[in-house]
Amino acid sequence: MKNILKFYFVALFLLASDFVAFAQPGDGDDGGGGDGGVEGGGDPQPAPIDSRLILLLVLGVLFVFYTYRKHKRAV
Repeated sequence: MKNILKFYFVALFLLASDFVAFAQPGDGDDGGGGDGGVEGGGDPQPAPIDSRLILLLVLGVLFVFYTYRKHKRAV
């Protein structure tokens, strides 16, 4: 049971660290007051979606398939 919890904790940590590693940097504003608009006018550039999410999806499907086959053989 502890090994399963460790595995999920490590997997969650790795997935969460990907969000932090590819986060869009802040503007250095302390958030105090102002007119609520973006300096220089207009909207900021959108952050791109990381292309490695497709690879993560493929690996997840392969892992589910592997786990299902392993469980099916054990029963």
